[in-house]
Amino acid sequence: MIAKIRILLKSEKVIVLCSVILCVLFFIAIFAPWLVPNDPTFVNLAVKLQSPSFDYPLGTDHLGRCTFSRILYGARISLGFALLIFISSLSIGLIVGIIAGYRGGWVDQLLMRFGDGVMAFPNLLLVLGLVGIWGAGLKQVILALIFVQWVYYARVIRGMVLSLKEQNYITAARISGSSQWTIMKKHVIPNVLPPLAVMGTLEMGWAIMDLSSMSFLGLGVQPPTPEWGAMIHEGKSYIRTNPELMLYPGLMIMLVVITFNLLGEALSERFGIKRR
Repeated sequence: MIAKIRILLKSEKVIVLCSVILCVLFFIAIFAPWLVPNDPTFVNLAVKLQSPSFDYPLGTDHLGRCTFSRILYGARISLGFALLIFISSLSIGLIVGIIAGYRGGWVDQLLMRFGDGVMAFPNLLLVLGLVGIWGAGLKQVILALIFVQWVYYARVIRGMVLSLKEQNYITAARISGSSQWTIMKKHVIPNVLPPLAVMGTLEMGWAIMDLSSMSFLGLGVQPPTPEWGAMIHEGKSYIRTNPELMLYPGLMIMLVVITFNLLGEALSERFGIKRR
C-alpha cells in the first residue's frame, strides 16, 4: 500500500513537471512572432556562422539567420502540425473503431481488413511511397502520416468497444430502448477517451519525430521555413565546424519527445491504464 502511494505521488510530480514544460513550449509556439529577437528567415551573409552574442543568443547559421529565432519559430511547425496529425488520426480512428467494434459483421471485417492492408507495410516505407506519389511538401507529408497512423487508433478503440459491448449497462441500455447513437455517446465514447488520452501523449512524440524525419530527408517542410528536422538537415554539412547547428534543434526534439513519453507513462500509472 505504501509503495503504491509513493508511485502515485511520484507520478503526480511527473505529471505536473511535464505539463509545465509542455505549457511553456506551446506558449512559445503560439507567441513566437512576438518572442523572437530577429526575423528567422532573413538572410545576412555578413554575419554567417557567428558565435552567440547579445543580438544572436544562439549564434547564426550558414546564411546568417538567427538560430534562436529559428528554434522558437520551429516550435510552431513541429508542435502545431504534430498536434494536427494526432487530432486528425485520432478522430478518424475513433469513428472507424467505434463503428467497427459496435456494429461488427461485414462492416467490421471490411474496415479491419483495410486497416490490415495499411499495417502490412512498414510505416516509414508507406509514408515515403505516398509522398513519392503525391510529391514532396508539408501538406503531403501530413496527409501521409494521418493515413498511416489512424489505423492504430482504430484497432485499439475497436478492442475497447468489443469489451464494452459485453458490459451489463450496455445491455440494459439496449433493453430500455436507447438508440445506438445514444449508447455510443453516453456509454461508449466516455469510456474510451481516458485510455486514449494516455495513448495520445505517447503518440505525440512519435508524430513529432516522424514529421522531423520527413523534413530531415527534404520531403516535408521546405526552405526557408524554420522547422527542427529541416534545421538538422541544413546543419549536417557543418557538423565538424559548427555542430551546434544540429545540436540545438536535436535537443529540442529530444526534450519534447521525452516530456510527452514521461507524461504518458505517469498518466498510465496515475489512472491504472496499461500501455497498449
